Amino acid sequence: MSNAVASHPHRLNSPAPQTRSLAVTILAVWLALAFWLGAAGAFATPQGEPPIRLLLGVVTPIALFLLAFWIWQSFHDFVLSADVRLLTGTQAWRFAGFGFLGLYVQGLLPGYFAWPAALGDMAVALTAPWLVIALFRQPSIVRSKVFVAWNIFGILDFVVAVGMGAVAPLLFPDLVRTVTPQMAAAAPMRHLPLLLIPTFAVPMFTIFHLIALFQARRFGSKEAAR
Repeated sequence: MSNAVASHPHRLNSPAPQTRSLAVTILAVWLALAFWLGAAGAFATPQGEPPIRLLLGVVTPIALFLLAFWIWQSFHDFVLSADVRLLTGTQAWRFAGFGFLGLYVQGLLPGYFAWPAALGDMAVALTAPWLVIALFRQPSIVRSKVFVAWNIFGILDFVVAVGMGAVAPLLFPDLVRTVTPQMAAAAPMRHLPLLLIPTFAVPMFTIFHLIALFQARRFGSKEAAR
């Protein structure tokens, strides 16, 4: 068995059925928790105040993931066994970011948030299927510069979107005053159902990108060792 694995150093691992079930369960509990907290108004802040709670809703799941990855060996191994093709294909759902432009047209989101968020998400979503095809044809592409750059871009897209929606109002209050109150600081994103985007979708897709990068580093290390 070890010889078979050694002869295919770039084979993409697939987690065992029980670990896949655990992953699905974690995502379901996370989604339910985000919905419950949102319904309870845990992320709502008075108009004009910085959306610190919402920002914590984005950052906390990612921080917990990184902490578990670095200190929990079983979880570390589980992450490195994830099917990177599936995670990459899931990014195609980000084409839903096109809806930000619709909300902008309706006067519900400010343009400084809607445009970069929508265009970045659509760029990732449109290229995801091509990368999945490439991964099926040649698994070793997981360590390529193109794959790594694509995942970094996907994360930076979220950094820009979150920065414009949550951080920009703190740094540039005059910018927020130029838009209507309902658009200020992407206010609709603080309430259900749009609240699930920053508290669930954004950190989930970011974690998927991080898993892909961790696997790219692992395959790169194997190649260097050879």
